[in-house]
Amino acid sequence: MYLIEIYKSIQGESSFAGVPCIFVRLAGCNLRCSWCDSEYTFTGGYKLTEDEVVAAVEKLAPVKLVEFTGGEPLLQERELIPLMHRLLASGYELMIETSGERPLDRVPREVHKIVDVKCPASGEAGSFRLSSLDCLTLRDEVKFVIASRADYEFARGFMREHALASRAGAILLSPAFSKTPSPERSTGNCALDPRDLVEWMLADGLPARLSLQIHKYVWEPMKKGV
Repeated sequence: MYLIEIYKSIQGESSFAGVPCIFVRLAGCNLRCSWCDSEYTFTGGYKLTEDEVVAAVEKLAPVKLVEFTGGEPLLQERELIPLMHRLLASGYELMIETSGERPLDRVPREVHKIVDVKCPASGEAGSFRLSSLDCLTLRDEVKFVIASRADYEFARGFMREHALASRAGAILLSPAFSKTPSPERSTGNCALDPRDLVEWMLADGLPARLSLQIHKYVWEPMKKGV
């Protein structure tokens, strides 16, 4: 499979935020979200065998939480799924962050799925595969990146129409982040003020969680490999 990087850090998002984690970032993506902060994954990468990936993960012990991300990791499903089964059998806890555009039915149920639903400002609204909702369990999470009030209203409507609170363990609302942030580690780099998002959530009583990318506050926002 083709990878961009493998490294150890803390989990920056989801209900695992703050937990030490090994990141396996795969190359390639078939979407082009307007606010994407990982455009360096679209091309290139280096090729590793399954054995080489496992060896790289094992070198980062004793951390046992592993996230597959990208890019879009499920573009390499043929190689990724057997690797997931192997790591699960070795006692690792696994996560995958995926756009929601790719089928989820082959992902092992033991894997924590963080599934994006693209809002209008992303430029990729409508890419979500609705059949994926049937693959969700209460160990999974659905994420919306919010860049505007219109995005928020889209997310609110989607949540209600598809009864997401009963399908997934958590619903995450994440303020979009500037593609050209300053070096300052502050919410001033958010494309949408988190305070506005919180006020909307409280006014509507949404069963959702504010999700900030905490690695962009621990380190400088443009720093990679963290």
